[in-house]
Amino acid sequence: MAYAHIAHDCRIRDNTILANAVTMAGHIVVEDFAIVGGLTPIHQFCRIGIHSIVGGLSRINKDVPPYSKVAGIPTKVYGLNIVGLTRRNFPKDVIANLKRAFRIIFRGGLNTTQALARVREQVDLIPEVEYLLDFISKTERGILK
Repeated sequence: MAYAHIAHDCRIRDNTILANAVTMAGHIVVEDFAIVGGLTPIHQFCRIGIHSIVGGLSRINKDVPPYSKVAGIPTKVYGLNIVGLTRRNFPKDVIANLKRAFRIIFRGGLNTTQALARVREQVDLIPEVEYLLDFISKTERGILK
C-alpha cells in the first residue's frame, strides 16, 4: 500500500499486509500473515504476531499476540482472529483450543504468569497454543491485553 514507513532493522515476514500510512519504528518484527490497518504507528522493538490483525488508527506500543484481533486507542485485544484463521483453513479443533487459551489469558482476570500456567494445565498443548505461550513468555515490551 502507499506511504508506509519502515525504519531500520525491521523484519517483515511472508504474506503480510501493511495498509496506507503505517509507520514502523526500528527493530520491529511483523510475522507471517499479519495484517496492519492504515494510519497505525508501531513503537520500536514491538512484535506483531503470526495471523494477527491490527485495526486501522490503532497505536501499537506493546507486542501484538499471535492469532489476535486488536484495535483502538488505547489498543486492546478483542479476541481471536477467527475470520483470518478460517480463511487460512485452520481446523476447528485448533481454533477451539486457541479460543480457550485466549479466554484464559485475556479474559480470565489473571496476571500473565498465572494465565500461562493455567493454559498449560487446562488447554491441549497443540503447536499453535505452544507458539502463543512461547511468544508471550518471550516478550520484552509486554503484550497488549
